[in-house]
Parts: sequence; C-alpha cells; structure tokens
Amino acid sequence: MSALRIISDSGEPFGDRTQAGDLLAGELEEFKGQKPVVLGVPRGGVIIARQVAERLQGDLDVVLAHKLGAPGNPELAIGAVCENGELFVDERIASYVGADDDYIEQEKNLQLQQIERRVQRYRQVLPRLSLEGRVVIVTDDGVATGATMQAALWAVRRENPATLVAALPVGPQDTMPKLSEHADETVCLRAPPVFSAIGQFYSQFAQVQDDELLKILNQENIRRTGA
Repeated sequence: MSALRIISDSGEPFGDRTQAGDLLAGELEEFKGQKPVVLGVPRGGVIIARQVAERLQGDLDVVLAHKLGAPGNPELAIGAVCENGELFVDERIASYVGADDDYIEQEKNLQLQQIERRVQRYRQVLPRLSLEGRVVIVTDDGVATGATMQAALWAVRRENPATLVAALPVGPQDTMPKLSEHADETVCLRAPPVFSAIGQFYSQFAQVQDDELLKILNQENIRRTGA
C-alpha cells in the first residue's frame, strides 16, 4: 500500500538545492538509524541526495536508469532500463500505445547508449551498491511529468529493496498521486497548484556540472572506504 505525504501547496522558492535537501531530510527522520541508501537522479538530484544521506547517516549513490519513451510521445514512460541493461516494461501501457517488441528493443538500446557514458565516468569513482533488502530513498531536485522519476523507481524496485521511498522537494499536484503508486512511501515538500518548470521554485538553479558531481561521488567513496 503506497502512502503519499505532501507537506505544503506553497509555491515559495527554495534558496538552492542544498537548502531543499536539508528541508527534505527533516521530513525523512524516521529513516535515520536504518542506514538508508539515498539515490540521486543525476545531476541535480545528487545535490539533494547528498544532503539527505548526510542527515540520515545513510549511503549516497546515483540511480542510472532511463525511461523508455512511447512511440511518438517520448515523455510518456512505457518502461525503464537500468545501468546493467536490465529491462522493465509496463505491458499495459506498452500495449495501449502500440509499442511492440522490436520498438522496445530499439528504444532500450538507444537509452543504454546514453547511459553508458555516465556509467563509465561515475562508476570509476563510486562503485554501485546493492539495494536488496535496504531502505532506498530515490530523490531529484523536482519533477514535472514525473516520467524520469517513475523510471528510476521501476528500476530500483527490480532490486528488491525492503522499502522504496520517493522523496522530492517539489512537484505538480496532479503528478504526485500517480508517481506515488510506484513507491511504498512518497514525500513531497511542496506541490503548488500552478507549476510551469522546476527552476521557478529555486532562487538559485544553476546547472550541475559533471566535475561537481564527480567530486561528490569521490567524497562518498572516501567515506565508504576510508581511503
């Protein structure tokens, strides 16, 4: 049974991702002491995930999953592919939009090509964690359609976490109930009634560069290994 908790319908902007991550961590205190794995969707979501992982004394990692877009409508997710090539397809949606096996295989290969560059760079710095039996919190700096987060949740679910949590600073009111169906618990700090873009809810929303992300991952690897 999935649970959705929306803290506010305010449209007040966060100062930056770091502040949003700290506020989000405050709503996830129940998981402190359970050593959760906090997965950020690159790149902005990793800033949020870092703050949450630090506050909850958990492990930080990235989730490298891409959605499979529907024919003629790439924003509609029909499935997801993980960094290891594992595939999840929502057969009901795929059938409805006419995505046959050939289309799904083609879309899977296309998305894997896009994932590969990130896998090569990120996993050289921070090895992938096993998620089986862990409390896993998946986060990003916000969602609009929710398709990318949905794909991440599908991918993580295949690894059999004990509890799967979706945690977000901001998302549209109509997106959050649908997204919550794919997690055990969903927490959203702000779901304003008027929503045009994630960036409108941050005073500072600069693009996160790969160098900054790699620095965060390297710091996490040092923390894990002590080397």
